Amino acid sequence: YQKVIDGKNHYYCEHHKPENTVFVSGVKAKSELQKLLPLLSIFGLIAVLVGITMFIQSDFSLMNVMMLSMAYFFLVFGAFKVINLHNFVDAYMTYDILAIKSKTYAYIYPFIEITLGVLYFFYIGGVYRDIFTFILMSIGTVGVWKALQNKDEIPCACLGMVFTVPMTKVTLFENLFMAVMALVMVLMYLAMGNMAM
Repeated sequence: YQKVIDGKNHYYCEHHKPENTVFVSGVKAKSELQKLLPLLSIFGLIAVLVGITMFIQSDFSLMNVMMLSMAYFFLVFGAFKVINLHNFVDAYMTYDILAIKSKTYAYIYPFIEITLGVLYFFYIGGVYRDIFTFILMSIGTVGVWKALQNKDEIPCACLGMVFTVPMTKVTLFENLFMAVMALVMVLMYLAMGNMAM
C-alpha cells in the first residue's frame, strides 16, 4: 500500500496501512518474492546437487531422484537449523504442534533431519525410515497449516532463522511434498516386497 506524504512515496503492509493509502500490486508481489528468495535459492541448490549426484552415479531412476532429494533436503535444512540453533528453537516453538509442548523436541529436531539426510544418502533404513519421515513431515505440515489458517504473521524456521523467511503456502507445500514423497517410497517398497535396503 502506498501513500504520498510531502511529495514522497511511503509504503505500508496491509495490517499497518494508514487511511487513504493506495494498493500497489507490483510492489507487494516484489516484496513477497524477495522475502522468499533465500528459500527458493536453497531449493535450486538442492536440485543442482541432486542432478550432479545422479550424473556421477549414472542412476536416473525415480527412486534415486527421491532418495537424493530427501537426503540433500534434510542435510541442507538441518545444517541451517544447527548453525543458529537457539533462534531456530524460539521460532519453531511458535507453530510446530510438538515443539510447542516440548522445547527438547525443538532442540533435537535439526539433528533428526541431519540423521535422516545421512540415512537417505546411503540408502539405509528402507521402508521404516520412510514411514518415520512421513509421520514427521505430516506433523510439521499440520503446524504450518494451522499457522496459515490463523493468519499468524510469524517467520518460518525452516532455514534456522539464518535467513528470515515468512510463513507462506510455499512452506506448507514444502512439508506436504516431503510427506507425500516419503509415502510414495513406502508404497514402492511394499510393491517390491522389500522392507529395507
